[in-house]
Amino acid sequence: GRYVTACDVGTYVADMDVIAAVNPWTTGRSPEHGGAGDSGDLTAVGVHHSLKAVAEHLWGTPSLAGRRVGIVGVGKVGRRLAGHVLAEGGHVLVADTDAAAVERLLAAHPDAEVAASPDDVVVADVDVLSPCALGGLITADVVPALQAAAVCGGANNQLADESLAEVLAARGVVYAPDFLVNAGGVIAVGAEYAGRGSYDDAAARERARGIGTTLLDVLRRADAEGVPPLTAAERLAEDRIAAAPPRVSFAPPAP
Repeated sequence: GRYVTACDVGTYVADMDVIAAVNPWTTGRSPEHGGAGDSGDLTAVGVHHSLKAVAEHLWGTPSLAGRRVGIVGVGKVGRRLAGHVLAEGGHVLVADTDAAAVERLLAAHPDAEVAASPDDVVVADVDVLSPCALGGLITADVVPALQAAAVCGGANNQLADESLAEVLAARGVVYAPDFLVNAGGVIAVGAEYAGRGSYDDAAARERARGIGTTLLDVLRRADAEGVPPLTAAERLAEDRIAAAPPRVSFAPPAP
């Protein structure tokens, strides 16, 4: 019980239901089994509201109408994120190494623009680059080629090296820390685990939307303190951890 598992790349709700049959420390189960379902849903909600926070920080309004977002990876998170951006009147340029994933996106959103490759999205003329696939996308070679004003996506470990946070800041590119932006999925499965078989979707969804508020605070702190947003986010996290009472429980959730 020291580690509670959930879905990630290549695993799905049905897999979690199977695992939960023998391992009670499993989340991301189906609603029929008292679970939160696909955590990619709330991850995308958090990324969407993070994009709105970035827009407010850079352009003075949280609206994504007319903005162009480059989305690398249109799987469980990127596909939903594209729908959120398009629903706001924004535009998306997408790519995925899996052609089937692109086809699924286009079936739901035929107005999405598709690039020839993920590399083309990375260097495209977009307002925000949103990595939503695997990590390590932002490398030392990529940073000079970026045309986006910000990087804000759902992928883990987007920076190939943490020192690139300083390089991006020096170039004037806002980097929204990935562990904050993509926290919606953790919020979902955390609420499932805490609910012990009674998942409160409305409460979890509201917390995921609140990621945007936290990110806006982080971006403003970063400017005020003269540090990259990654540093400001880490400081905020450390302050919260230090202030939290010790609370360790390995009790399994209800079946």
